[in-house]
Amino acid sequence: MQQPELTLTEHRPFQTQRKDTWWVQPMAVFLGLGVFIVYATFRVFEGNHFLPEQASYLTPFYSPLLFGTDAHNISHSWFGAMPDWMPVFITPAVLILWAPLGFRFTCYYYRGAYYKAFWADPPSCSVSEPRKGYRGEHSFPLIVQNIHRYFLYVAIIIVGILAYDVWKALWFEVNGEHKFGIGIGTIILAGNVVLLGGYTFGCHSLRHLVGGIVDLLSKAPIRRNMYNCISCLNRRHMLWAWMSLCWVGLSDFYVRTIAVTGWQDYIIF
Repeated sequence: MQQPELTLTEHRPFQTQRKDTWWVQPMAVFLGLGVFIVYATFRVFEGNHFLPEQASYLTPFYSPLLFGTDAHNISHSWFGAMPDWMPVFITPAVLILWAPLGFRFTCYYYRGAYYKAFWADPPSCSVSEPRKGYRGEHSFPLIVQNIHRYFLYVAIIIVGILAYDVWKALWFEVNGEHKFGIGIGTIILAGNVVLLGGYTFGCHSLRHLVGGIVDLLSKAPIRRNMYNCISCLNRRHMLWAWMSLCWVGLSDFYVRTIAVTGWQDYIIF
């Protein structure tokens, strides 16, 4: 059956002959990412309420905790107190923000998502752009997308650090002693590692790194199995991306709530 051509006779911004609600998906992405960006920006520059005194829950926004800001979190930081010469707007989160931000900003899925939602480049298929030329990824700032594979290496390390944070979240101070337990916060932080792991280890770059070096995967059974596993995660890369993004926000919100209110987390086990 012959399909009608969707030809743009004029070049006005957002011109299209499409009759469907093409704008719903970019609008939903714009709102979803916009809300997260606003909340994450507030939390990153707040510089407080990231490690409650009553539980060993470190929010993923501040992990790894390189420098502490008060007596409590200084004891949990890698290098002690924040240097006095550091500007006030440099919080412990700012020091490590570049790693997860760079990984998501250069992610192949997120490129297609925010190119449409924020830059309208283009807004959708068969919808005209609000610009005359297409610069692509050969000039700044989009040329930095080519270093996604290097952010992948750092992201894998971050997932390992967050897994260690879950281990520390299994120990609670009871009557001056550290005892094993599982709290709601422990489960939330563990879920964060699972979802971030699914997103990170389903990365297109990791898939190419594992399976793109050899000519015949059938002659490299270990690589073939790894490639198939990564491909399985990669098929739902968009789902992993959104679930991990929402869950990392939930994890931070839960930890901050405990830190601000002083609630004692419910110990399930």
